[in-house]
Amino acid sequence: MMSAHISLSAEVPEDLAGNRLDQAAAQLFPEYSRARLQSWIKDGSLRVNAQSLRPRDRLKTGDLLQIEVELVSSEQFLPQPVQLDIIFEDEDLVILNKPANLVVHPAAGHWQGTLLNGLLHAYPELEAIPRAGIVHRLDKDTTGLMVVAKNLQSHSILVQQLQERSVEREYEAIVHGVLTGGGIIDAPLGRHPVNRKKKAVVVKGKDSITHYRVLQRFRSHTHVQLNLQTGRTHQIRVHMTHINHSLVGDPLYGGRLQLPAACSEEFEQNLRNFKRQALHARRLALVHPTSERKLSWEVVAPDDFQQLLSAIKNDFRIIEGLGE
Repeated sequence: MMSAHISLSAEVPEDLAGNRLDQAAAQLFPEYSRARLQSWIKDGSLRVNAQSLRPRDRLKTGDLLQIEVELVSSEQFLPQPVQLDIIFEDEDLVILNKPANLVVHPAAGHWQGTLLNGLLHAYPELEAIPRAGIVHRLDKDTTGLMVVAKNLQSHSILVQQLQERSVEREYEAIVHGVLTGGGIIDAPLGRHPVNRKKKAVVVKGKDSITHYRVLQRFRSHTHVQLNLQTGRTHQIRVHMTHINHSLVGDPLYGGRLQLPAACSEEFEQNLRNFKRQALHARRLALVHPTSERKLSWEVVAPDDFQQLLSAIKNDFRIIEGLGE
């Protein structure tokens, strides 16, 4: 069992003023569970302005939260060989291209064969780092770029960049319907009132902002670029559904299969056979935690995404009378 010293700090921004300490800490240190943060508050490892407070105590703008704790890895996740598509690697971080059908972190129903299991197998030293260095996630069937920290200093810096929203994450997606132009979706997200597996736009949810622009329009679909200003669970999927342009193939938010009028049998089969959300994290940019250089990476969407896009383009050409 490995251990490591954790030293983190964050100031309470104006939009978290008035919140309970445990609630604000969950927002400021999202890489740790609320239960773990509450235990640190109670044992004095998480202090406010160098004082121990209760989890229910309210905070003010500018209050300084500090964590000083010796973290012992108690999560006995099994290191397992999982194929990793490494795009970039140095002593501080790993940039990888996640395939579809890969769960990022073990959870109910997916305790083995996850990205975390694969990282522990490839890099045993990650056992001492929260969540094996994973600082952000992609949904199981979303593909594309992720960053993993290889040491505690890099982990802390990358988490801070994510909190400050300075990490650039660019996605591409194929959505139902024809968008007339780009825009910004500013709609708070929270737990769905009925289905606990889903997120939803709710009045008292967490602030969530997605920027989108049209890459190409077709007769019944749109190829879009999306940039995250915030990074909530299922954010793009929920936001695009919220504006009535759900992602093609989305099994949770897409609703019933939507087939365009007079589509060919081949095109219909392409749509029916695409059974995951058509979403790809194609570009990632951040400041390197050691060199402090701005770095960026980009990967093309996988074959199934490209094939679907080609089928949509071909359908458009046929309907427009431009031939195959």
